[in-house]
Amino acid sequence: MTGDESFIAAVKPLVDAMGGVMLPPGEAGPEDVVLSWEGVDAVAVRLPQLADSLDHILAAMERKEGRPLAELDRKAKQEVVRILEARGAFSVRHGVEIVAGALGVSRFTVYNYLNREKGA
Repeated sequence: MTGDESFIAAVKPLVDAMGGVMLPPGEAGPEDVVLSWEGVDAVAVRLPQLADSLDHILAAMERKEGRPLAELDRKAKQEVVRILEARGAFSVRHGVEIVAGALGVSRFTVYNYLNREKGA
């Protein structure tokens, strides 16, 4: 494995976790981030739109839990909301509605979880 290939393999889990897409540096657009290794452009990363990031984060949380988030108990759902708030999920337009749908609860319940966390 060459240095470039090792670098690309090393950053791939991070790019995947963000919901980004890796592409050759020559295909990078103005909004893409080109990563260099040892002075040479190694890979370009196309970052997801914020709304897509939230969907990606929710899907990753479901994979981690091994079941739909709606099947979690109340305490686990509160923890999901806490994690999502820390990651900025509720700054995305319709973030509360998207999260409520994924958790199988109402918007009011999500707001209650958020207020509970702030009061603690």
